[in-house]
Amino acid sequence: MEAQFRAIIEAVGENPEREGLVRTPLRAAKAMQYLTQGYEQDINEIVNGAIFESENDQMVIVRHIEMYSLCEHHLLPFIGKCHVAYLPDGKVIGLSKIPRIVDMFARRLQIQENLTKQIGECVQNVTGAKGVAVVIEAKHLCAMMRGVGKQNSDMVTSVMLGRFREDSRTRQEFLDLIRS
Repeated sequence: MEAQFRAIIEAVGENPEREGLVRTPLRAAKAMQYLTQGYEQDINEIVNGAIFESENDQMVIVRHIEMYSLCEHHLLPFIGKCHVAYLPDGKVIGLSKIPRIVDMFARRLQIQENLTKQIGECVQNVTGAKGVAVVIEAKHLCAMMRGVGKQNSDMVTSVMLGRFREDSRTRQEFLDLIRS
């Protein structure tokens, strides 16, 4: 990967031997490996048995999860926040596991629409919840830095599974709570 970044630097007309760029191919390769580490992660290792019996059957929400991903079309970042809710059915998941699930899927080359669905389906599968809701709000540098050049636009995607899809009151409660 380091050699490829060196080739990119040369292809844009820069000298990879220039003082400021000498170690850039190595740094860029390490950064790309970190930003795409989701491919190497396994959901069982992330959850690590942190599923607990619970009598709670009320909505559990983790809001404002910082999220960073790379657009699969331009390899530019999209940055935002993710809100995840689920309705337990005898089991709850450890609090830190939901942001870890978000990161696992976000640290892949993605489009936001698929990322939202992947998170929702994963939380559903891991928890066996009666329903899962995911909303992602993100700014896409591919739309801000190039192309349309719209600095203040953002994208909102949602996935509603189970009771969140079937029951408009449950869905509305979730939407109200993430806005407060």
